[in-house]
Amino acid sequence: MYKKMEWSLILVLQILLLKANSERVFNIRKYGAKPGADISEALMKAWKDAMASTMASRIVIPKGDWALRQALMEGPNKAPVNLVVRGTLKAYPDPAELPVKSQEWVTINYVNFLTISGGGVLDGQGHEAWKLNDCNKNKNCMKLPINLSLNFIKDSIIKDITTKDSKNFHVNCISSSNVTFKHFTVSAPGESPNTDGIHIARGNHIKVLNSVIKTGDDCISMGDELSDVLIKNVRCGPGHGISIGSLGKNVQEKDIKGITVQGCTFTGTQNGIRIKTWPSAPATLSISDLHFIDLTMVNVANPIVFDQKYCPWNQCDLSKPSQIKISDVVINNIRGTSATSDVVSFICSKAKPCDNIRIGYIDLKYNGKNATTICENIKPIFSASQSPRVC
Repeated sequence: MYKKMEWSLILVLQILLLKANSERVFNIRKYGAKPGADISEALMKAWKDAMASTMASRIVIPKGDWALRQALMEGPNKAPVNLVVRGTLKAYPDPAELPVKSQEWVTINYVNFLTISGGGVLDGQGHEAWKLNDCNKNKNCMKLPINLSLNFIKDSIIKDITTKDSKNFHVNCISSSNVTFKHFTVSAPGESPNTDGIHIARGNHIKVLNSVIKTGDDCISMGDELSDVLIKNVRCGPGHGISIGSLGKNVQEKDIKGITVQGCTFTGTQNGIRIKTWPSAPATLSISDLHFIDLTMVNVANPIVFDQKYCPWNQCDLSKPSQIKISDVVINNIRGTSATSDVVSFICSKAKPCDNIRIGYIDLKYNGKNATTICENIKPIFSASQSPRVC
């Protein structure tokens, strides 16, 4: 009996030893990081060693507050890497503290099999920078830094992390494939300008799951050349909702296809689901294969919006219709309350009317009063009852 117990103990110890040896740990403290001092150099040294490792690696930022001027972390990596943020990374409040012309605070490029985890916070300390944002009246406004920029990332997951008070967008995820955001939190006041939660473009197989996004602009915004996106069980609000666009200004923009927004809740947002394209713009891409299903609206100003005359701050030309085609859309099981009487707004392009828009069950109320819908250049296909009656 004792020999069996002894062999079992030896086996357990061997397994633990094998596990310990299967991952290299790079703690920023070992690279000279100290609380209260800038950790940029220590973090970059730890990152460099992790990129060179042929074994899976873990970069650890321990609990506590850590000042970070900027981090540009690039691959390629030779093995999976986990950036474990347990503490709070704090950006410098003054955006001028970043290198000249920089528009990103924490950047990760050209990495595969990346995990960002740990329960920590990326605090952009954006309150002072927001005062400098005059983009609503100045086309050449200052470009403020993004909290977390992920470019050319593949087969990766970002989970159990909070991004807080970014000076600009909280997250950019560009030219990436098979990336999942899970149990991800965005936190910023509703009045913070241009603080989109997650912006996705030029990628495929992107997921945002079981996350909470409270911000001053779009909770999730999607740009061009995007396919196979799943946004599920996201709580959005405050913010401007979940948006595709704006699109049309760049003639090189490419198609968007295969977007699903499912099981999400919008609370006190400016919009629910929205598509926005510019009039009098050169791009001719298509937006298709969209599914907006099982959504809850709680006092949302504009629950469903297709706006192909998008013109914020009157900074555009309305003389020509949008050249972007919206087609093959399913909208079903949308429930809740609206803060305005226009609960559904389909303003489609005269040049390229919306096509094959299939509408199922809708039940949206406006303060107990009769709600209305707006329809231009669209002939929906109905499969269930709607309240209010659409088109």
